[in-house]
Amino acid sequence: MKKFLLMLLALLTVMVGNAANRKINIMDLPPFERAVFIIKKFETLHDSSLHWPYLGYGHRKLPGEKYYKGYRMSEKEADALLRKDLRKFIAVFKDLPPDDALLLGVLSYNIGPGAVKKSSVYRKLKAGNRDIFKPYTSHCRYKGRFHKQLHQRRLMEFVVLFIK
Repeated sequence: MKKFLLMLLALLTVMVGNAANRKINIMDLPPFERAVFIIKKFETLHDSSLHWPYLGYGHRKLPGEKYYKGYRMSEKEADALLRKDLRKFIAVFKDLPPDDALLLGVLSYNIGPGAVKKSSVYRKLKAGNRDIFKPYTSHCRYKGRFHKQLHQRRLMEFVVLFIK
């Protein structure tokens, strides 16, 4: 299993450019920045007129927020909103070690904190069981069906954020 995961890590190594156009490995980034990068890669910037009530990088409009259908959100504003949401989701799991809370926060960003709190992944981590590969990567269904891109996302999240 470990060889498989190491091979997967090698396959999933993502190159990102910094301001100087120098390529760096995603693993060179701090864990929170890795999480932001993965979310941006898989969510992409939503057009609120097409994906309403989702805007930015998958943020769901909440009651009382200034956003409306057709709102044009800048990349900078979407990035700030993503980071705010991710910090909020990570805080839900403050009873766990920071790296585990980050992983569950990223999963919450996609499926919601309520679903994560009910998941076997959360229960296992809370009990100190680190064997979460199968339950974590099983969160890859959309409308009841297996979704290949969600599975790839879970694999990348697991390898980049969980394996040390």
